[in-house]
Amino acid sequence: MASFRGHLTTSAILGAMYGFAGFWSLGIRWWMGALGSGMTAMAGLLPDLDSDSSVPNRTLFRIAAPFAGLVTLQHALIEGLSLERALLRMLLAFLIVRYVCCYLMRKMTVHRGMFHSIPAMLIAGLTVFLIYLHLEGRLRLFLAGAVVAGYLSHLILDEICAVDFQGGRIKKPFGTALKLFSQNWIATAICYGVLFLLVFLVLMGD
Repeated sequence: MASFRGHLTTSAILGAMYGFAGFWSLGIRWWMGALGSGMTAMAGLLPDLDSDSSVPNRTLFRIAAPFAGLVTLQHALIEGLSLERALLRMLLAFLIVRYVCCYLMRKMTVHRGMFHSIPAMLIAGLTVFLIYLHLEGRLRLFLAGAVVAGYLSHLILDEICAVDFQGGRIKKPFGTALKLFSQNWIATAICYGVLFLLVFLVLMGD
């Protein structure tokens, strides 16, 4: 499989191209293009959250927790809540992501499980689409597409690295990244359950 540096370099380059394309072709503002670039780069590390010893597992939750808190604060203020209640929501979101979600991730996932799959990639994209309810449709699609692009780059790179081009052989991990199902039917069922729920929420929102 590719290294942390390999995944980060690939998704960062892809992110720069994605953000510039959005700025140039869609006419979005430069700061939104920069946000899309950053989200693409970070999404390129997401599949390795299922590896307890990986760098993404150790660092992304530290980044995701304050991000979740800020997004929660933004939504709370948009809803018209008082500053005190908004700050309380922000604190709860931070604690849940930083500690509860991190703990559950380490206990309930295995490396190269359903986190390395097409459904997980779609879940990541739909989650971002639902988070940015306050943005217009094309911007929500732009940011969701950024996450999908970064996530997909990780899966494809893992599959490429599973092929020994010099020796002309396919390594054992081949086929474990770009997949629709895993050997664990419970994990597969949960993954598809979450995916269908998010699709339902998106359709209901429209």
